[in-house]
Amino acid sequence: MIVEQIWTANQFRNFNYLIVCPQTGEAMAIDPLDYEQCLSVSKKNGWEITKILNTHEHWDHIGGNKSLVEVTGAQVLAHHMAKDKIEDVDIGLKKGDVVKVGKTVNLEVLDTPGHTMSHVCLFINNDSPSIFCGDTLFNAGVGHCKGGGNPLDLYETFLNQLYKLPDQTRVYPGHDYWENNLKFTLDREPQNTAAQKMIDEEKIKNPNEAVVSTLGLEKEVNAFFRLKNPNIIEKLRNDFPGLPDQPDMKEVFLKLRELRNDW
Repeated sequence: MIVEQIWTANQFRNFNYLIVCPQTGEAMAIDPLDYEQCLSVSKKNGWEITKILNTHEHWDHIGGNKSLVEVTGAQVLAHHMAKDKIEDVDIGLKKGDVVKVGKTVNLEVLDTPGHTMSHVCLFINNDSPSIFCGDTLFNAGVGHCKGGGNPLDLYETFLNQLYKLPDQTRVYPGHDYWENNLKFTLDREPQNTAAQKMIDEEKIKNPNEAVVSTLGLEKEVNAFFRLKNPNIIEKLRNDFPGLPDQPDMKEVFLKLRELRNDW
C-alpha cells in the first residue's frame, strides 16, 4: 500500500490522502478538499482515482467531492447515516465493511462516533498497520464534539476501539494540530518530557514533511491516552475541585475534552 499525505496549506490545516494499490495504480482519495492537488499528485505518479472516502460530513472534508467526481467518475463512500448529509454517496459504509483499493489494499471500516455521529475511520492491519482517522483522533489530541457530536460517544470510541489497536499503528489524521495539541498536553502534564522534546523539534512545524505518529507515541504525548496518569488527574482538581479521589477513565476523558473546548 502506498500512502500519499497531502498538505493543503489552508486555514483549516487539512490533510488529504491518496491510498494506492502499487500493483494496479488504483487510488482512493480520503477527504479530498483540495481536489486539484489530489489530481495533480495522481497524474504525476500515473495513478487513477477510482474512489472517494469521506470520513464524515463536515464541509472541509467533502468540499472537493463534486469536482473530483466530475473529472474521475470516482465512487463516493461514506458512513451509511451520512447519506442525507453528503451529496451523491454511492456506497454507505457500516462497521466491519471492507473497502478495497485495487488488488492489494483492504481497509476495515470502523464506526467511530463522537466528533460527529456518522464518522468512520479506516484501519489496515498488515506489516505496517495504519489508521486513517479523520477528525476522531489527531496527533496529540482528539476531535471536538461541537459540530453534531457527543463527547461520551467519543470516549466510547476510544475505549472500545482505538485503545485496543496495536501500538505500531501509524496515525493519519484529518488535520495538522501537532503544536497546539502538544501545548495542551504540557499544560495538563508539565512533566511530560516526550511532549516537550517533540515541541522543541522543528520538524513538527513543517506539515509538508509531517511527522507520522503511532499509537505507541500517542500513549506518550497525547493526554487523552494518559487517563490514569496521576499528574494529569491531580492538575484536573485545580479546575474541577469536586473530582473524586480516584476518578475513572471516562470522567478524566470528559473533563479533558471540556477543558480543551476553550483552551
